[in-house]
Amino acid sequence: MANLILAETSASVSELKKNPMGTVAAGDGFPVAILNRNAPAFYCVPAKAYEALIDRLEDLELNAIADARAGQPVIKVKLDAL
Repeated sequence: MANLILAETSASVSELKKNPMGTVAAGDGFPVAILNRNAPAFYCVPAKAYEALIDRLEDLELNAIADARAGQPVIKVKLDAL
């Protein structure tokens, strides 16, 4: 059965156990697919890449909220009223 691997770099679970930080570094800042019996078991994602992913997801959620509210009337509020 063919498996789709969504990373340019892959490593086995054994390699990850032997040298976790080296395995992460092999991805040069990008995710590394961790394989178990030649099938992807999970992705090892560096902290900066994970933070960028979460930021992107939050932006998409905020854009969806803004798009949903686009047709609503504008309510003017004075700063002193807050």
